[in-house]
Amino acid sequence: METVTSADGTPIAYHRTGEGPVVIIVNGALSTAADAAPLADALVDAGFSAVTWDRRARGDSGDARDSIPENEVDDLAAVLAAAGGGEGGAAVLGHSSGAVLALYAASLGVPVGALFLSEPPLSFGVDEAPADLAERLQQLVDDGHPDEAVVAFQLENIRLPREMVDQFRASDQFAAVALLGQSTVYDTRLVAQVSTPTEGMLSVSQPVTVLRGAQTFPMLITASDRLADEIDHAELVVVPESVMHRPDPAATARVVRERLG
Repeated sequence: METVTSADGTPIAYHRTGEGPVVIIVNGALSTAADAAPLADALVDAGFSAVTWDRRARGDSGDARDSIPENEVDDLAAVLAAAGGGEGGAAVLGHSSGAVLALYAASLGVPVGALFLSEPPLSFGVDEAPADLAERLQQLVDDGHPDEAVVAFQLENIRLPREMVDQFRASDQFAAVALLGQSTVYDTRLVAQVSTPTEGMLSVSQPVTVLRGAQTFPMLITASDRLADEIDHAELVVVPESVMHRPDPAATARVVRERLG
């Protein structure tokens, strides 16, 4: 593990493995760098150097009170600068809210290379999460209930069925995810701020590949297809092996290799 300091002084932990062109992986909600290890391994097998990192308020990274989406943009910029990637910038592979962050960062001038955007949860102004959700999640965390913040996020933002959330809460995996309660605030703020992509996001100059599974949540199919349609030079790739918002490591790495050589 290595650490880089973001613009606001927050330490951001990252891991780099493999040799070859650099691909930065940007995780989605309720996940850490460790969760991206299988995807990183597949990228290494495909001839790349893979970088995983803990977004702020996750894993080994730090946090700063009242962080905003632009702070996470700075975090990605810091990881890019530390991990390298050459004059053209490292390729960035973002999944879910990580895809939103990657595209937003590119629109703000962060020097990324090719963009691979996996199932970004963009609503384009339709059926958005409650406007006060981020504030309520923050209050739950402040009151010492990060687990309740995770539950509320899953129910009101991801829109998972109550039965599925209750089943997950009763599982052995929930305790680790409950530690990520603060990060639900940041994911909610990020997606709410750019749920309808800005003009800059739709006019990035980098090559853009939008990936989605053939079987995934309907809103993610709609979002992925629409984003690919609204970015003039974007390519939509349906990955049959990726199922229900889980990118298949080997198949995703294959898509990256085919486009980056």
